[in-house]
Amino acid sequence: MARNRGRHAAQRAATAAAGHRRRSGLRSTRYRRGLGGTAIAAVVMAALTASQAPGVELGGDHHNGRSGAAGDPAPGDDSYETELPPLESPHPPGTSEPGGSGDKSGIPASVLAAYKKAAKSLASRTPGCGLRWELLAGIGKVESGHARGGAVDKDGTTLRPILGPVLNGEGFANIKDTDGGRWDSDSSYDRAVGPLQFIPSTWNRWGADGNGDGRKDPNNVHDAALAAGDYLCAGGRDLSTSAGLDSAILSYNNSSDYLRTVLAWYEYYRKGTHAVPDGDGSLLPTAPGVREPGGGPDKGSPGRGGKGPGKGGGHHSNKPGRPGNGGGGNEGGGGHENPSPSPSPEPAKPHAIERVGAKDFTAVAGEKFAARPAVKAETSKGTGVKGVKVRFEIRGETDATFEGGARTADVTTNADGVATAPTLSAGSRTGSFTVRATAPGKDLGTVDFAASVTAPQADKLARTSDVALEADKNAKFAQAVEVKATRKGKPVAGTTLTAALDDTAKGPYFKDEDGKPVRSLAGLKTDANGVVKLPDLFADDQPGTYTLTLKADGGATLKIQLTIKG
Repeated sequence: MARNRGRHAAQRAATAAAGHRRRSGLRSTRYRRGLGGTAIAAVVMAALTASQAPGVELGGDHHNGRSGAAGDPAPGDDSYETELPPLESPHPPGTSEPGGSGDKSGIPASVLAAYKKAAKSLASRTPGCGLRWELLAGIGKVESGHARGGAVDKDGTTLRPILGPVLNGEGFANIKDTDGGRWDSDSSYDRAVGPLQFIPSTWNRWGADGNGDGRKDPNNVHDAALAAGDYLCAGGRDLSTSAGLDSAILSYNNSSDYLRTVLAWYEYYRKGTHAVPDGDGSLLPTAPGVREPGGGPDKGSPGRGGKGPGKGGGHHSNKPGRPGNGGGGNEGGGGHENPSPSPSPEPAKPHAIERVGAKDFTAVAGEKFAARPAVKAETSKGTGVKGVKVRFEIRGETDATFEGGARTADVTTNADGVATAPTLSAGSRTGSFTVRATAPGKDLGTVDFAASVTAPQADKLARTSDVALEADKNAKFAQAVEVKATRKGKPVAGTTLTAALDDTAKGPYFKDEDGKPVRSLAGLKTDANGVVKLPDLFADDQPGTYTLTLKADGGATLKIQLTIKG
């Protein structure tokens, strides 16, 4: 209860205060939800600092924290979420203790797994760094609200792009395009990208493949977490010390406010957290600068600012104040001026090529494949891009070709952004090969399709003669059984057949090498003309009509009547 009273006192003090804070070093206005001025920060931070673990300090004014990444725009040096964690220690879900904060301490399961995996990987790669996953969680919370509350797919890639403000110098830093719009879909200016908010040029240097899929994607939380860890550990930092920890966080965003906010969440998560189900991004976190693609500033986002070497903001908020703050449409009781300009519409620029439809294809030797590989050229929002040249290439030991005998084919995407390969001919050689799709001259990734050619299989079996197959008791059948296997009317050479008498105890029979009766045969092979001739048949002393069944690979079946005369 003492904690609750302290918190409420801090809220009452916050209600009575107003003003603004100047960003240390970057000198731009920042607002924090429910904390409008320096007096408020002092009250709340004093209460928060009292609960910090030994060795963890809420840093003051730091300006030179880029020891490991000199020359790079800092990944998170822009607008960010300024909400502080609750003053109470986190409690597990279901706790009944007053003030329990299970919801705040919960981290979406996929995102939490990515933070932990990255920290484990860095522990072996940079053992002297001492990076804890809770630091990645603190930064991920502040930068994107844990990828919009865990709005990621099964591979950890965000369901929708998370883009920062357009860095066009109008209220933000001025960073001309460095990636051709590949990551941020803006070919004029850069924007921060993904759950850890990397500038494209910084990603080009620090990008990592955290999930082992062969790609380095800032929109993937596994890749972004590992890259952020590498960045934080750069320059031989020791994050187990206060100085090293402060230096690392400030290298990410050179702001004392940012340092205090990240450290607050870092320490909060160190006291306990738990996984919660991934979300779909429908409820966006209060993370200014994180926008819906093509939209304006996030609704409900407290303002943040900065004109540092990376990114910057100056967003306004129309979210009602939390209870105890005095309410109102603007945070901190004051109106926000100079809202950030809306980002320019996304140009129709391809971001990647993605598979459309099936990924595996099979055909019979000598025939054409029924289906064709296809890919879609997409923007970062998934919109198809027309007019992109896609090259399909046959790779591997195979006789398969495209129409006309070529092993490569260039196709331009249609109005829906889809390019479909020409029809594939299987050739006579059996085995597997790959069809690879790329966009020549563009870094849009590759898409591989698995293809296989199987041996021909008969779809029909027929006798080569219509003479009745009869024999007297204990005599040999006068005519041997001969059948032809065909597929679509053409002979099938080398296909395998089995032959079996339905009655295995009496009636007609074949002889094995020792002359003993057998009533089933396997491994019969057709010749070059698709014909197979069975061994001689013999009759026992049981008159009657019997059935011989032949089956070919692929399922073709033929039933032949045999008669032993009485």
